[in-house]
Amino acid sequence: MSFVQTHAPLLADHFGPKNSSAVLNELYAGVDLGSLSWAEQLWVNWYIYIGNPVIATGLMSFLLHEIVYFGRCIPWIIIDKMPMFRKYKLQPTKVPSNAQMWKCTKAVLLSHFTIELPQIWGFHPMAEYFGLATHTVPFPSWTVIVPQIALFFVLEDTWHYFAHRALHYGPLYKHIHKMHHEYSAPFGLAAEYAHPLEVLILGMGTIGGPLLYCLIRPDLHIITVYIWIVLRLFQAVDAHSGYDFPWSLRHWLPFWAGADHHDFHHMAFTNCYSTSFRWWDKLCGTENKYEAYKARVRAAKPSEREATEKKELEAVEREGLVAERLAERGYGKAMMGVPKGKLE
Repeated sequence: MSFVQTHAPLLADHFGPKNSSAVLNELYAGVDLGSLSWAEQLWVNWYIYIGNPVIATGLMSFLLHEIVYFGRCIPWIIIDKMPMFRKYKLQPTKVPSNAQMWKCTKAVLLSHFTIELPQIWGFHPMAEYFGLATHTVPFPSWTVIVPQIALFFVLEDTWHYFAHRALHYGPLYKHIHKMHHEYSAPFGLAAEYAHPLEVLILGMGTIGGPLLYCLIRPDLHIITVYIWIVLRLFQAVDAHSGYDFPWSLRHWLPFWAGADHHDFHHMAFTNCYSTSFRWWDKLCGTENKYEAYKARVRAAKPSEREATEKKELEAVEREGLVAERLAERGYGKAMMGVPKGKLE
């Protein structure tokens, strides 16, 4: 007898709904529970224990986001407190204070509980409507999961680039995106420190890809979406970490953006809008300042490189402040940047 058949009714009788057998028959009729893997049996047990697939899917989605997001932020909080890692920090003189971290934590929690928690009641019906498998087992194979996640990265990166760039224009910046740019030196907890409307706009890129995929192919399972969201959260937090290590992914994948790329965006304001990959910035000419800055640092003598980098970053931030003021006033050039100067 399987784990589910043995323990699910007992757990449900003590802590959950009393109709576990009815739930089992309703959701898993005809499924050979004994052939399931350990993870798949836990999956079934969760849905039987909760007793309502709408609540089970929504609650699991919410808990996954909270645990992964804040869990991934913890290592960066620790690293920020350790001077030995300062040599890897992109803006070493700007270490987040406890007050800044706590401010971000409160804002992020408020955003999650006011925007995401209510979606518990709507996510499962929406997923089912689009054809996304939720409670079903067995899970798809890795040969199905990996290409789907790769596609979601590409789709999300495309949406993020153009939506993010639009948020740097006029009223959209002043009333929505400005909150996220409060810190010119981002840190992990600030990844989702943003206006609720920005959370919704950019979040559409994360969930929109899977839903769009469901309209074309009927083979997407929510476990794949969860893996995708975990990877996306890791990417977002790491991009805002403020650290660039020799083993960081951008050193192995030239088209990967990473913290170095996004940190520059928070300083220069008008460059590096991409989230995961650099190709949209490259194609649209919004990486010019970044590339020029990197080229001048590389060209400096080894003995002068640190001083050159410091000087260049100060110049980048000054021009970034000018570009930000232009954006708030609604000037069209704000999306591209200030007029051509020494940084271009």
